[in-house]
Amino acid sequence: MPTVGNTIRLTPQAINRCRAAMVALMLPFAGVEAAPEEKEKEKSRPLLLTEVLQSVKTQYPPYLAAMIEQDIANGRARQAMGAFDLNLNAGGSFAPSGYYDGQTAYTMLEQPLTNWGGGVYGGYRLSSGFLPNYNKDRTSTDGAGILGFRIPLLRDGTIDRRRATLWQAQIDQELADPIIFRQYLDFIRAATISYYGWLSAGQRLSLTEELLRVAKERDSAIAQQVKNGASAPIVQVDNQRLVVSREIAVVQARRRLQAATIELSLFYRDLRSAEPILAPRTRLPSAFPTHSHPAESQLTVDIAKALIFRPEMRRIELTLEKTGIDRRLAKNNLLPSLELGVQAAQGTSSRLPSALERTEIEAKIEFKVPLQRREAKGRVEVADAQIERLNQEMLFARQRITADVRDSHSALLAAHEVLLQTRRNVDLAQQLATAEAERLKQGATDLLALQIREQASFDAKVLEVEAQSEYFRAHANYRAAIASDK
Repeated sequence: MPTVGNTIRLTPQAINRCRAAMVALMLPFAGVEAAPEEKEKEKSRPLLLTEVLQSVKTQYPPYLAAMIEQDIANGRARQAMGAFDLNLNAGGSFAPSGYYDGQTAYTMLEQPLTNWGGGVYGGYRLSSGFLPNYNKDRTSTDGAGILGFRIPLLRDGTIDRRRATLWQAQIDQELADPIIFRQYLDFIRAATISYYGWLSAGQRLSLTEELLRVAKERDSAIAQQVKNGASAPIVQVDNQRLVVSREIAVVQARRRLQAATIELSLFYRDLRSAEPILAPRTRLPSAFPTHSHPAESQLTVDIAKALIFRPEMRRIELTLEKTGIDRRLAKNNLLPSLELGVQAAQGTSSRLPSALERTEIEAKIEFKVPLQRREAKGRVEVADAQIERLNQEMLFARQRITADVRDSHSALLAAHEVLLQTRRNVDLAQQLATAEAERLKQGATDLLALQIREQASFDAKVLEVEAQSEYFRAHANYRAAIASDK
């Protein structure tokens, strides 16, 4: 949770983490365990996409790991604040041999300034023994209080390395948000696609089982006809072959559903333990959700929204801001160093040596400048080049986002059109299969023709299921492209 001054800023990721923690804390007080009939009802209730996405937001380990990026940024900001910690300095000196045998000791508190370079300090100094009059550490027997400050007038005034590091660390706190948001969009999209892949596999298994059921029912009727002499035995053999081939298709479809269930379990987790849940087949919805025709007129508005909300844009903007601080610091290092310092010493004893004043004030000014300043000039060139590179990245990011939105919108329109055509294809194939079955009853056709019609009807229904899955996959990609899932 980033802080600037005394202000606390809650990010959306931090809010989600708080919600997850509140849910975990409230679970032990949720009351008695549900009755067995309630558990059975839960198992038969269709699993909705919202449940899966809620599990991703609160229990998905990669997302929880991504949100730790914010904690890392907060720690680095606190670390940068350490450069402005109040410092305690203490020391002393003594002369074990020589003409002067005096000793000195001091204790100082020093506070670096955050609004301007330099710092203020104050403390206590004490000397004893015999020291020369010119020794600046010489005090009365009760010591002296010290108070002073150092202020840079040119270089390190408006900016220095400590403040630049702190400001960049605070930007990193904001920079964690688009990094987390980018992963969040990817996780939501992956979970959505996995959910509809699971639903598609379940629908396909149901169609395969229905096709097998028809073949088995027909096999009983054909067996009776063979027994009565109305059909040749080879007809029953052909239908038995068809039953076996459809049983193989059921096994393959069941395996496809198992694989989709296992993949979905990575996103759908237990609210208490966060362990993956293998959703039973009984929780499969009976049909895909309804869908609407994508509005072509919305594309321009969605592109504008994507350019605002896509995390890539915010990430580059914050990186530009960080690099701008590097450039300011490099420009600062081109300036000469002109530092002013003032120190006052106040004696605490009523009796002072004749060579000491009760109050002594000392002012110092120091000027330093590297004549060539190649390091600072090099840093300015590096910062300018990085800013130019980021501006180019910003330009391409805008173009890339626009292309992503256009492409995903085009894919969504195509998926919708294919879905409409597959539904018409199902109607036509079903009409042909029904008509062929009626002709077989009248003896106007044979079993092979009916099998072909049934297989065509099955293939059309499978294509419709795949088209629905593709539509919702395209819809998930489009929502991710416009950063709709905030």
